[in-house]
Amino acid sequence: MTGGGSLAGSTGRTAPLRVDAQRNLEHVLRAAREVFGELGYGAPMEDVARRARVGVGTVYRRFPSKDVLVRRIAEEETARLTEQARAALGQEEDPWSALSRFLRTSVASGAGRLLPPHVLRVGVDDAPQADGLGGPRDLGGLGELGDLGELGDSRVPHQRAVPTAELDDPGAAELLEVVGRLVERAREAGELRGDVTVADVLLVIATAAPSLPDAAQQSAASARLLDILLEGLRSRPA
Repeated sequence: MTGGGSLAGSTGRTAPLRVDAQRNLEHVLRAAREVFGELGYGAPMEDVARRARVGVGTVYRRFPSKDVLVRRIAEEETARLTEQARAALGQEEDPWSALSRFLRTSVASGAGRLLPPHVLRVGVDDAPQADGLGGPRDLGGLGELGDLGELGDSRVPHQRAVPTAELDDPGAAELLEVVGRLVERAREAGELRGDVTVADVLLVIATAAPSLPDAAQQSAASARLLDILLEGLRSRPA
């Protein structure tokens, strides 16, 4: 009986702590998505803590370094984008409809502001390449992310996408593979420009997700910009 009471008492004392810890974790993750989405991955941990309304020590207890937190957010966004791409593949028979649905869904969800830096990573080349466009918008502070990889300067005119084989990240490789199927289907159907690659499609998602203070204005700006970018992706009769 004594042992049972002790166990029950212990359970009664520790359960609220577990609930609080889970709640704090959810607050921190939500705040990190918001802060990194607005300011880029260069935003300090203190900003995340303030948005989560917890002490910065609480953030560091769950994520011992900023790199760990960034990886967690990036992995979740990669998984979400992959599911959106799979849904478009499975539910849209028309290749162009599938690709455009994926892009619209991804942009509307704000995923472009949280794309993993190493997925968008580019390398400088001396000449224009058929397999890449200019760099993505500045996500900020990417030098702090260690082996996640750095983005090239978006002002460099000629850059190429890093091959999937160079990404030591199964989640990122899976995303690129699924989006690649969307791209290939649209290209084979003659709906997509022949020089458009998976890297270009992901750059569209990043570019068409501006961060504006007014939600309605942000939504309208994203939709308008995406319409323009989609027109640029479509093939034109010779």
